[in-house]
Amino acid sequence: MSDASDPSLRQLRLLLVLAEELHFGRAARRVYISQPALSRQIRRLEEQLGVALLERSTRRVRLTAAGEALLPRVRDLVAAADGLRRSVREQRRAVSGRVVLGCYVTALPVIGALVERFGRDRPGLEVELREVDFVEQFGALLDGRVDAVLCYGPVPEGVQSLHLATEPVVVCVAEGHPVAGRPSVTSADLAGVPVVGLSPEVPRGWRDFWAADPRPDGSHVSYTAHTATTFEGGLAAVARGEGVRLVSASCRELFPRPGIRYVDVRDAPECAAVLAWAGARRDSPGVVALRRAAAELVADTPDGAPDSAPDARWWERLPPG
Repeated sequence: MSDASDPSLRQLRLLLVLAEELHFGRAARRVYISQPALSRQIRRLEEQLGVALLERSTRRVRLTAAGEALLPRVRDLVAAADGLRRSVREQRRAVSGRVVLGCYVTALPVIGALVERFGRDRPGLEVELREVDFVEQFGALLDGRVDAVLCYGPVPEGVQSLHLATEPVVVCVAEGHPVAGRPSVTSADLAGVPVVGLSPEVPRGWRDFWAADPRPDGSHVSYTAHTATTFEGGLAAVARGEGVRLVSASCRELFPRPGIRYVDVRDAPECAAVLAWAGARRDSPGVVALRRAAAELVADTPDGAPDSAPDARWWERLPPG
C-alpha cells in the first residue's frame, strides 16, 4: 500500500527539470508554474525523503551529494512511469482500433489524402486527428500520446521520419516592418532584428533551425521576451510588432492574417515536411500503416520525388487517396 508521504511523480519530474537548469526561475518557466510554487514542491520532496537534495544560495543552485546520488534513480522511476503510460495508451488504442495522428495544422489538405490512403491499407483502424503545439508535436510522440505527427523537420533524437516534400523558408513580419514591402531579403537584411523565439521545451535543434541561429555569417540572433508554443501565438506576436518569425513558404496561403506579410529569404535553407514517429514504436501496426500510406502518396506524386522542385503548394501535388 502506498504511503501518503511518498513523493509524487510530478515532484520527481520537477526535480529533474531543476537538476538540468540549476536555476529556479528558468525551471519554473519550463514547467509553467511560479517560482515559489516550484520551491515549495522541492521543499516538500526533501521533507518526504528526509534528505537535502539541493544547496541554495543567492548566487547559485546545485545538487547536494545526496541529490547527485539519487538523480539516476529518479530518472529511472520517471522513465518507468512514462513507459507504463505508453503501454497503457497503446493497448487502449489497439483495443479500440484507433491510431492518433498529430499536427499543428490539422487543415492541411494532405491529411485528408493520407487518412483516405490509410483507410484502404487498414480498414479496421480509425485515424483520430489531434492538434498539437510546438512542444507536444515531439513530446507527444515520445511519451505515446500520438502515434505519428505531420510536421516540419528537423526531428530530435529518438524520432524517425519519412520525407514528404521540401519547400522554401520565408520571414513573417508585421505590416509596418521596413522589409514588409520588399519581394525578398537576405539574412544580412535581418541582422539585429529580434526573432520571436519558441518555448525552451521545444527541442533545441528545432528552435535553432526555425530562428536561423546562427546566421550564415556565424552571428547569433536576438530573441524577444515573448516565446511561442503555438503557430498562432507566434503570428500574434509578429502582428504586434514584437519581432519576426521564419516559417515555411506554404504559410502564405495557409495562414493569411491581417497586419502581417511574408517575405522570401534568399539565403535561408529549405525546410522539409515529414511524417514522424517514435523510433521505439516504428513497427507497431498503426505506425507501419501510416508509414506505408505516406510512402505510397509520395511514390504517386506526379513528376517524381516531391522535393525535385521545391514548391510552397507541395501538398496539392500529392494525389487524393
